[in-house]
Amino acid sequence: MNGAHAVASTLLDSGVEVCFANPGTSELHFVAALDDVPTLRAVPCLFEGVATGAADGYGRMAGRPAATLLHLGPGLGNGLANLHNPRRAATPVVNLVGDHATFHKKYDAPLESDVDALARTVSGWVRRCEDPATVGGDVAAAVAAASGAPGQVATVILPADVSWSDGARPAPPVAFRAPAAVSGQTVATVAAALRTGEPAALLLGGAATREPALRAAARIAAATGARLLCETFPARLERGAGLPVVERLGYLAEGAMAQLDGVRHLVLVGARTPVAFFAHPGLPGPLAPDDCRIHTLATAADDIPAALGELADTVAADTPAVLRAAGRPTPPTGALTAESAAAAVGALLPEGAIVVDEANTSGLWLPGATAGAPRHDWLALTGGAIGQGLPLAAGAALACPDRPVLCLEADGSAMYTVSALWTHAREGLDITTVIFANGSYAVLTMESQRLGSPAAGPARHDLLDLTRPGLDFVALARGMGVPASRATTAEEFTAQLRRAFDEPGPHLVEAVVPALF
Repeated sequence: MNGAHAVASTLLDSGVEVCFANPGTSELHFVAALDDVPTLRAVPCLFEGVATGAADGYGRMAGRPAATLLHLGPGLGNGLANLHNPRRAATPVVNLVGDHATFHKKYDAPLESDVDALARTVSGWVRRCEDPATVGGDVAAAVAAASGAPGQVATVILPADVSWSDGARPAPPVAFRAPAAVSGQTVATVAAALRTGEPAALLLGGAATREPALRAAARIAAATGARLLCETFPARLERGAGLPVVERLGYLAEGAMAQLDGVRHLVLVGARTPVAFFAHPGLPGPLAPDDCRIHTLATAADDIPAALGELADTVAADTPAVLRAAGRPTPPTGALTAESAAAAVGALLPEGAIVVDEANTSGLWLPGATAGAPRHDWLALTGGAIGQGLPLAAGAALACPDRPVLCLEADGSAMYTVSALWTHAREGLDITTVIFANGSYAVLTMESQRLGSPAAGPARHDLLDLTRPGLDFVALARGMGVPASRATTAEEFTAQLRRAFDEPGPHLVEAVVPALF
């Protein structure tokens, strides 16, 4: 057996069932091996950033890693932005990156690069395979490293001769790191802080934004009066009618500081200490008040549901959680704006939907409009590297083929990875994509205003404008096999969105909305 066959068999034996691939010459032996391991599903992607983003979406929803197949350093480089996002989301991902044959690297061929260094920028675990006899063990170790709490990107570098040489064999699965138990002393310390009567807040991240942990956190908040917050961009937030009410920390530093104003005890549960996304003149980096004490109940590597459950039993034994009441907006009429589009989404969102949110400035009204919709999952832009939405939706749809996926996408961000629409069509994925077409990078206009930049001149206008020429997402989608339509009124958008939800398979609706900034 050659190394490539051992890699494919080991992946499958270790629980990896999908590989998002953009291979090149160095990876062709692995491509051939897939014919002998047909239950390892290979999903072709036209750009490496689609493959890595799809692996992120799959891992977030499946709770286990998918693999990517990337070509040398440039291929990995093309996928880095959508590996930065799962790094911040603690998503389990296994990268397979081909490299030149070991004896060929000394010639500095045109595609030669430092693959190991590139991989370390986004990976928590990196290993270069040197021998076909050990390649199976290397891959099994990578799957275990990716899968262990809290989840991470693990990268295996496969020289071409290791893949094509005989003497390899599959390796059995390797046990991965389980979440660590939180000590009783830590729980007692946090309970004491919450019982002081001083203003407090819980900040949730990671596994704390899933239903079991959310219910425990909501009981704690109800019993102690603590505010219940979650990270600005949660990896996966379960929300909707019948689930606890949790408020997302604001993106703008001013808003987040207002939310935390007066808080004397901030309890971190799977979340990092909150800081501003960017430096701004006159604003601090840390967002919590100077006199706020920060307590860590559980890190992302800990058993978060158990820790919250123990804390809830300590401070809120007889207190029920406050749950979101059912309620939807009325389908909108009149002008199509970001606000009316959000009302249409809230009015029509299917039960059990997976919402991928990269709407950016056009998404300001979406959380409120969908809060009382039937329960659903919300996947956010964890690392801020745009171009995530369309690939993330592909991975989520493959992980949960029985659930509808709604991808809410800004026009500028969509163009980074628009070729993901081809994967939506080729795989027949039940994804409805909404493109908020405002013809600009509106978020940068907003940030420019906040930074106190001089009035907009020709250069700033040109660099943030998307209208010369305008982008035709209907034509782009149809050109890749996705049925598409354009809406310019609220009534058109509502009708087109309803039709897309009612019909299986991929659809795209271009919502022409004015820019907010």
